[in-house]
Amino acid sequence: MGYAQLVIGPAGSGKSTYCSSLYQHCETMRRTIHIVNLDPAAENFDYPVAMDIRELISLEDVMEELGLGPNGGLMYCMEHLEENLDEWLTEELDNYMDDDYLVFDCPGQIELFSHVPVLKNFVEHLKRKNFNVCVVYLLDSQFMTDVTKFISGCMASLSAMVQLELPHVNILSKMDLVANKRDIEEYLNPEPQFLLSELNQRMAPQYEKLNKALIDVVDQYSMVSFVPLDLRKESSIQYILSQIDVSIQYGEDADVKVKDFDPEDDD
Repeated sequence: MGYAQLVIGPAGSGKSTYCSSLYQHCETMRRTIHIVNLDPAAENFDYPVAMDIRELISLEDVMEELGLGPNGGLMYCMEHLEENLDEWLTEELDNYMDDDYLVFDCPGQIELFSHVPVLKNFVEHLKRKNFNVCVVYLLDSQFMTDVTKFISGCMASLSAMVQLELPHVNILSKMDLVANKRDIEEYLNPEPQFLLSELNQRMAPQYEKLNKALIDVVDQYSMVSFVPLDLRKESSIQYILSQIDVSIQYGEDADVKVKDFDPEDDD
């Protein structure tokens, strides 16, 4: 049984920084993880790259040869990855043991985890290779300073949850950059009525029914819970990692270590 994190979220939400910090934390804890780059436009890495989609296809080459723009080129690259799952990805996965832990650093285009099937098919391939997979959705902490941005972030996360159908851990990133954390605390685990009241104050009266419907969806799918990540604190990274490990059952099949004692001689 292998284990995997699929790290997704909007562009600029801190996915690569999270992957780098997670790798450093696990290295300190003498725990082995492997970081995989799934972004064909990436150039610089703060972590050792175990697998790299750019060995299959790169955005720079696609843009130069096909004359596509950045977004169209990236979608072409990801569709090419989808077409080569049985060859390239299978060959790469064969280099790892059954109990290895992989972390996939994904691109930030929201289409990939909202309505196109690329990542969904990618996940299905991992499952067929006997991997337990968890989605790690990162949201920039600036979304918590405004109720409309918060709801927008929740809807995007919910869209990924419905599309990918996987265990889902929401992370509020860049907490170490927030000046006034009190403004954010009320959004970490807010009451639905508080959200509805705030939303009604921001929106015109004709949107009240829509506001209530949105809050009901967020409440029913338990999407109003985010785990804050402060990269300055090892305890913050460890707590998030433990939440993810539980969701993918990491370590549950490990043998229990029992110390052997010699039986006492009877006098």
